[in-house]
Amino acid sequence: MAQKVIVETVDDLDGSVITDGSGGTVAFSFQGRSYEIDLSEENREKLEAALDPFISKARATGQRRRVAEPASSRGGSGGNRLQEVREWARANGHEVSDRGRIAKAIQDAYEQAH
Repeated sequence: MAQKVIVETVDDLDGSVITDGSGGTVAFSFQGRSYEIDLSEENREKLEAALDPFISKARATGQRRRVAEPASSRGGSGGNRLQEVREWARANGHEVSDRGRIAKAIQDAYEQAH
């Protein structure tokens, strides 16, 4: 019997499905805490527009944190990569949720395997 597993990345803000190349995970920090959120391209643009007036007047402090590689250098969009990691993790006996963050240990194991 064949099985087909379909994993969809969902916008954490409005629940819409993020289609190929139209969004992905956005990392940011505020008051010393780091966050990640999965957003469609539309909601990513809204977040950027909302933060722009503050960022344009702010001072950069400390070292610049390492930013995830652009989707194009990983061979796909951020959402597709997350889907690939989740599928690989499940196929290799790891427990992983359908949405949200993927544990660093699982991401490292995926990178080691590829």
